[in-house]
Amino acid sequence: MKTASYWLVGAALGTVLPFAAAAQVAPASAPAPVAETTTDTAEAGNDIVVTGTSRPERRLTTSITVSALDATQIAQAAPLGSADLVRNIPGLRSEASGGEGNANIAVRGLPVASGGAKFVQFQEDGLPVLDFGDIAFATADAFVRPDNNVQRVEVVRGGSASTFTSNAPGAIINFISKTGKTAGGNISLTKGIDFDRTRIDADYGAPIGDDWSFHVGGFYRIGDGVKDIGYNAEKGGQIKANVTRTFSNGFVRINAKYLDDKAPVYIPVPVSNTGTNSDPKFGAFANFNPKSDTLQSPNFRSDLSVGLNGRRIRTDIADGYRTKVRGIGGEASFDLGGGWTFDDKFNYAKNSGGFTSPYAANVNTAASFANSIGGAGATLRYATGPNAGQTIANPAALNGNGLASNSLLFNATLEDFTNITNILTIGKDINGGSLGTGSLTAGYFKSRQAVKMDWHWNSYLQEVNGNEPALLDVFNAAGQPITQNGLIAYGEPVYGNCCQRYYDVDYTIDAPYLAATWKTGRLNLDGSVRYNSSKAKGIYASNALTVLDVNQDGVIQVPEQTVPVVSLSAAKPVNYRKNYFTWSVGANYEIKNDLALFARVSRGARFNADRVLFGGGVRDDGSIADDVAVNFVNQQEAGVKFRSGPFFANVTGFRATTAESNEIIIPQQRTINNRYRSYGVELEAGVDYGVFHLTGGATYTHARIIESELTPALNGNTPYRQADLIFQASPSIVVDKLTVGANVIGTTSSYASDLNQLKMPGYVLTGAFASYAITPAVHVSVNAQNLFNVLAITELGLATDTLPTNGINTARAFPGRNISATIGLKFW
Repeated sequence: MKTASYWLVGAALGTVLPFAAAAQVAPASAPAPVAETTTDTAEAGNDIVVTGTSRPERRLTTSITVSALDATQIAQAAPLGSADLVRNIPGLRSEASGGEGNANIAVRGLPVASGGAKFVQFQEDGLPVLDFGDIAFATADAFVRPDNNVQRVEVVRGGSASTFTSNAPGAIINFISKTGKTAGGNISLTKGIDFDRTRIDADYGAPIGDDWSFHVGGFYRIGDGVKDIGYNAEKGGQIKANVTRTFSNGFVRINAKYLDDKAPVYIPVPVSNTGTNSDPKFGAFANFNPKSDTLQSPNFRSDLSVGLNGRRIRTDIADGYRTKVRGIGGEASFDLGGGWTFDDKFNYAKNSGGFTSPYAANVNTAASFANSIGGAGATLRYATGPNAGQTIANPAALNGNGLASNSLLFNATLEDFTNITNILTIGKDINGGSLGTGSLTAGYFKSRQAVKMDWHWNSYLQEVNGNEPALLDVFNAAGQPITQNGLIAYGEPVYGNCCQRYYDVDYTIDAPYLAATWKTGRLNLDGSVRYNSSKAKGIYASNALTVLDVNQDGVIQVPEQTVPVVSLSAAKPVNYRKNYFTWSVGANYEIKNDLALFARVSRGARFNADRVLFGGGVRDDGSIADDVAVNFVNQQEAGVKFRSGPFFANVTGFRATTAESNEIIIPQQRTINNRYRSYGVELEAGVDYGVFHLTGGATYTHARIIESELTPALNGNTPYRQADLIFQASPSIVVDKLTVGANVIGTTSSYASDLNQLKMPGYVLTGAFASYAITPAVHVSVNAQNLFNVLAITELGLATDTLPTNGINTARAFPGRNISATIGLKFW
């Protein structure tokens, strides 16, 4: 969500603040009730964090690596979605080029072998959005949307993320909500200037008497989106609300969330790829620009597929990435006296939706597709669009590029992804007199994550055209149709019909944990241990080929002669439980009030979910090998933290090792079982000097595949898409009523595959923003993303191992330049 309305909120706050205040929530997985602060905005100097700690702590004196983004910094980032926002955090490699979800996120060189964010957990107010960050077609970033409800975002990398939640040893990304302690709100209207989007954001919160407060807010938007699709690919919004009752010794809060939204999914599209493996050149084909064009089209809106037990499923492709959340939760946090504290958090979220997008599985000349599908003498005709039924006389001249795409329609119904989580914690403060002070915390984490999904892909033939591409039909030399209204096949023969699937598995987690802290003089010590008991129970099923009259017209057409159908009668069981410990120990020594050293050693783990169901991960009896079910992550980190007046800097050295068991589908189906090692250094810094403000960071990562059990030739190679250096900078200037600034994010080159031959170039993306306060209440702003219209590629699809000999590849790239304007009203 790349909306200048966020900037409106930030501009109202006045300046960029490198330090932020305690949020109005109890710490994630911690018992201590947090006193309700006097404002919902950040205050310089307080610098308190609540994520990944057993008590609210100053960032300077913790032994964890944690960053925070306040409302102003969120506004300056103008994120396309939640994953796009965290690209501003050092240590994270967030490939947020897929739209408002479906991002790949890596941390400190930990791998992203098959997509998603395997070692990362998105949270809202200290509770997981989903228990697993890499569920196929249901990545957690799609179910959390940054809007005016967000007070701040805290990101813990490594360290205590191993013990203060389950399945997130790499990072916790915690979106903390406003609670209305101080009266105020905003309403704004954002319009795309050079693209089609209209968006309304609004929020308001206030006290009700002395003991009550509330906050409510949300957004609604409609339009094509930042790429030219030709229909309303974006449509929907979100409402969130909470009510707080404050007592003399704590508070009780009830919250609710309603999200119903659809957004386009941007996945690899055709690109020109020439040059050499080490110095590749990428560009656009005639009449198709990967920065602005997609294979989604008003001429490709409907799909009829076959789901579980032969059920016909009609899909509107305009639904794109459909996400639905109906959630309710609460928190009770009290000081019980005598140093004892109690905190309980609960959330029930009914999550569902769908994922639909055409993927260019093979791109070649239109003439070659005609011959390979229809044989010698075959012809092509338009199947949809204004020219439907017309023969294409000269396929070589089609759209000026002569190309067509075997477009797989990724189509998955997210039937049930309900998440129910409760975290109960009890703590005791300890006064050791001259020996120091400390605390003990005991907690119990209980969670259930449903994963119920139906995959029903189809294969289509489509022209490569940036202006509403049409589907194509193939007729053999005798004039008989071989395709069916552009449909080449039900399923995906190009991938061996791997991907007609169904699974219904419940994952439950029981995780008691203990945490202890001790402070003596300038030394802070802490340690925590977690016992994870994770269980998977359910069924999964793949497909078998059959003859089926899919459209039920009484005629078996060519694509209906081999239809992959999933049957529950062939389903296999899933039934296993794994028990394991994770732990973390750290120390921080405050050399002086503005300078501290810290170090930490941790052992975390990730319990694998749906990614190991197919490809031999689960045995026929439902059991699974220990090293396939659970991947451990060992991490060490040490660094220095400095705060002085308007300046701050954090430097952290890190090392991590892990194993990865997973299934990869694109660009070809295969399983992996690799061990990885990475080390490097993170820098995060900022300065507030008069009218000038700057925050920034950089991360150097040296990552390697130590051992590949299935492909030994990969040993010693760099994991694919892992750059040596990523960096961020956000400068701004505030002069009276005017604020101007930029947001710069860049990366060096990386390899397109684990074979380490074909490279993807590095890039620098520059955003710019300006805001002017017409009155204290009325603001206008302009926001530009990818100001210099750079082709920034994050993923290759068709040819990843080596340069394609025909110069044709597919790639996923960030959108080109797009500009939006906002007018907003702030009220008290």
